[in-house]
Amino acid sequence: MKQIYYPIISIIILFFLNSCAGYKPIFGSSDLQFKIAEHSIEGNEKLGNLIYSKLYNISEANKESEQKRNINITIDVSKKKNSTAKDSTGKVLEYKISLSTKVLVKDYLTNSDLLNYDFNSSLSYKVQDQYSETIKLEKKSIDDLINKTFQDLLIKLSESMTN
Repeated sequence: MKQIYYPIISIIILFFLNSCAGYKPIFGSSDLQFKIAEHSIEGNEKLGNLIYSKLYNISEANKESEQKRNINITIDVSKKKNSTAKDSTGKVLEYKISLSTKVLVKDYLTNSDLLNYDFNSSLSYKVQDQYSETIKLEKKSIDDLINKTFQDLLIKLSESMTN
């Protein structure tokens, strides 16, 4: 009886492995064919440069494509950090960090707007016992917000460039 189960289980496992062969990531850059001709960073330049470098890497990955569109991009990033919870002595227990990003993408040749969108996101984090741990948690929260903004930007760019 066990001899019948082994080939059946093997065939089922092989079927599931083979069905994953055409996997493509959602945020793949193969659909976005663009080259950044000009860019400007406003507001928090450090955070703006993080977003720009991610976009630049995608544009460089498709540099051999002949169908790419030249674009101008303006990125305006602002960061706010507010305390959301305090104890009875006034000591901060939790912070909320908000990232507001305004992205303007224009066609280089026609100077027409391809995308003009505001991305807003926020995260909360608790104050840790060690100050250095709180700083690490804040940096991780900012990185998570930058990645979320970048992914949302890719979605909006793919929608606007296919139209």
